[in-house]
Amino acid sequence: MSLTRVILTSGRSVDLSEVRFSSTYGGMLEGYPCKPVNEMKIKGLLHTAESAFRAPVHLVPPPREYPDQYAGAFGPVEVLPPVACVGAFRSTALDPAHDPVLFRSALTVIWFQSTPRVPSDCDAVTALRDVDWEGLAEDYEL
Repeated sequence: MSLTRVILTSGRSVDLSEVRFSSTYGGMLEGYPCKPVNEMKIKGLLHTAESAFRAPVHLVPPPREYPDQYAGAFGPVEVLPPVACVGAFRSTALDPAHDPVLFRSALTVIWFQSTPRVPSDCDAVTALRDVDWEGLAEDYEL
């Protein structure tokens, strides 16, 4: 049973079977949001997703804001959306030769959004709905 279903812009429906939310800058005691901090956060999410799920992992490039603030030692302030998301998605098989009863396709997706809300149907963030499922997901046998 899935948590929700997301309709991609391609028309394919994908089921979200597991989702993990985290605060993008939670636990940051010193420093400020900047490119090096953001790259470390993204690298950590990629590592976590690759070790936690057996499906290929795709990072939806996050939107970045550059507020007019003082640039510190690590460069200009660069802010990602406040919620980092890792989701395990499943759908029907990609290969039409695969038995639809025995095969599914899977993809783990990392994306950022403004609220800790589970995406559903067509109201998921556009970048998530634009994922190239056919080019990124892989089939697996049940």
